[in-house]
Amino acid sequence: MKTKSLLAGAALALLMSTAAHAGDVRIMWYSDGVEGDVMKDLVGRFMKENPGINVILDNVAYSVIKDQLPVQLEAGNGPDIARVTAIKDLSKHWLDLRPLVKDAKYWDDNFGAQADWMRPDGSKQISGFMTQITLTGGFANKTLFDQAGVPMPGPKATWEEWAAASKKVKDSQKLPFAMAIDRSGHRLTAPLLSYGANYVGPDGKPAPLDKGAKDFLTKFVGWVGEGSFAKDVWVSAGGSTYRAAAEDFINGQLAFYYSGSWQVANLATKIGNSFDWVATGSPCGPAACTGMPGGAALVAVKYTKNPKDVAAVMDWFAQEKIVKEFSERTLFLPGHKGVVDKGGLDFKTDNAFAKAALTKYVEASKTTSDTALKLPGWRWSDTVYAAIVTRVGQTLAGELKLDDAFTRIDADIAQKVKDSGL
Repeated sequence: MKTKSLLAGAALALLMSTAAHAGDVRIMWYSDGVEGDVMKDLVGRFMKENPGINVILDNVAYSVIKDQLPVQLEAGNGPDIARVTAIKDLSKHWLDLRPLVKDAKYWDDNFGAQADWMRPDGSKQISGFMTQITLTGGFANKTLFDQAGVPMPGPKATWEEWAAASKKVKDSQKLPFAMAIDRSGHRLTAPLLSYGANYVGPDGKPAPLDKGAKDFLTKFVGWVGEGSFAKDVWVSAGGSTYRAAAEDFINGQLAFYYSGSWQVANLATKIGNSFDWVATGSPCGPAACTGMPGGAALVAVKYTKNPKDVAAVMDWFAQEKIVKEFSERTLFLPGHKGVVDKGGLDFKTDNAFAKAALTKYVEASKTTSDTALKLPGWRWSDTVYAAIVTRVGQTLAGELKLDDAFTRIDADIAQKVKDSGL
């Protein structure tokens, strides 16, 4: 049985890494919520309108995008198009669509604000577009707070205040944990910045961890140790492996969950009427009340054998009307200037909690710090995120002391910079 599983896994990897045949365009896609179903519908419509191009949609786990796709790309393989989050770090693998799309000015006008996030430094290439703009933020189980008789902290509440209030709810309602944060360097970065951290040195390369970063990480490790933050999320995986804590929140096991706007559709679908929940924005630190912006991009891969067909697919999905429909159906914040400027998005949900959450995220975006806004386009962001996740995870698992973790994080990052030759 084990041999069969290994063979099946190898076959799948080969299928997904093999270049498509002429007329085929293979898209590697992952989903946080309902967007996979929406994309499947849109792909079907594209093929009806463009019968000469066969689009193959490979729905995969996010771990495939994060861990396996980079290996395929380094080998000069991979899909023709991919939905990714490590858009800057992998930008050397993206195809320049500028000479291939119908109207490069349309792309510049509508997707230009985030274009640097997904292209090599100094380049003017068009790599793709953001399927959504995201912002990290918290979610609270209002029903649990009400049942515990604990007032939810207000809009300017600190991380300490949320931790204290959530622990009261945990103790009252006999929850496994008070809070959880995704096992992600991107997610941890928001509170680090709120405590005054700045990853970028004067030369534009990574700086050693500063006081702000160490201050929050020290608090975080302490909160996990006392049972306030969920430990399992962080110790059930190794290295820089990503793990979300959404299911714990959906199952009513948490008072507070820190993730981001991309979870709104997922929560609305899976929680239903089980309990009342609200988006809270990002708790404050001494320096800011900031979330971390980001998002997922649909990018063209330069190893494709069918660049013209790829450009045709990208052009179709980048249409204003398609972006608008995709955003409304997925409950995502669009990354298309024309759609944003015209407003009037009619999010397709009857869920009052989801609509209120989306409104909250729009409000929260106004307090995003300047430092946070710069990181998605910084070459070394993913390097820093990976080092932080790996070493903090080892600390929580009892394998490292925190001071040693700080030293290892700096060393890991410095080694990556050295290995790059930049």
